Amino acid sequence: MVPFVGVADLAGIVEAVGLEAFLRGLAERIEADFERWEEFDKSPRYASHVPDGVIELMPAADREYFAFKQVNGHPGNTAAGLQTVAALGVLTRVDTGYPVLVSEMTLLTALRTAAMSALAARYLARPASRVLAMIGQGAQSEFQAIAFKALLGITRVQAWDIDPAASRKFARNLAESGIEVVIAPSADEAVIGADIVTTVTADRVNARILSANMTGAGLHINAVGGDCPGKTELAPEILQRGRVFVEYTPQTRIEGEIQQMPDDFEVTELWSVFSGKTSGRTSDEEITIFDSVGFGIEDFSALRYLYDLLPEHAPHTELDLIAQPQDPRDLFGLLSPRLHATA
Repeated sequence: MVPFVGVADLAGIVEAVGLEAFLRGLAERIEADFERWEEFDKSPRYASHVPDGVIELMPAADREYFAFKQVNGHPGNTAAGLQTVAALGVLTRVDTGYPVLVSEMTLLTALRTAAMSALAARYLARPASRVLAMIGQGAQSEFQAIAFKALLGITRVQAWDIDPAASRKFARNLAESGIEVVIAPSADEAVIGADIVTTVTADRVNARILSANMTGAGLHINAVGGDCPGKTELAPEILQRGRVFVEYTPQTRIEGEIQQMPDDFEVTELWSVFSGKTSGRTSDEEITIFDSVGFGIEDFSALRYLYDLLPEHAPHTELDLIAQPQDPRDLFGLLSPRLHATA
């Protein structure tokens, strides 16, 4: 039997641990795994691009476990009452090839993306950052805000979305979070006075959510929404003005903000910053940019973190997923006697 963590199971585990504590623990696991970056088998995710979106497989493995996530990105789904992003994940032992965990990853991806954003900002934003501008209030926005509070101590979020109802939803969901939420009348006004700007929009277009005149000295930009070919949020001039940090360069050049730039455009991989091999922010005046697209090691970390929580926080279902004949060579014996007779 293989443990399966469904949406209600994961919600129960997060409630038992505490949302902020869960995000901090997940960030610690991601950080530790990125510090041992060179121990992992890595590859860009496999992507099947379809007219209305993309379906991807995201693998990563170390010497003990192999993990993968299947995830989509269909911006038009919300019009049909569906999630833009839906995902599931599997964690498998390397020594046997047997899965040890199957999990929903729509909710878990939102949690790990938020944890990664805040973790990167802990290295790249100015230490006293307290004001976050949030451009886009879709499904990931609340997770992002709470992660920045949990890891950096953000106290104020200046929010703007093209749809005012999304901003009202965001403010309503964070009413008891301890974060002051201010709904701005425009993106330009949302970034005024912000230490960090997060862009997390969904449309699959080469957009200019953030322009060069909106970015002042010392700003940290957390660009989350651009995560596939043909989908960007930042003006190229911003990338030229700042220092760009990525997860895995070969993947980000295809899917991230830097798809707009020449192939030799210089970037810094975050694992080298987390491990102390490369500097993060070097001055209070520097503009830093996390070109976030998501990478398989983050999903590996999330699945391992969840797997390790199961003994203490038990909500899950057991799946009859792997055949277990008494004699491993007699797989046919698991069929009914009636089928034996007709074989």
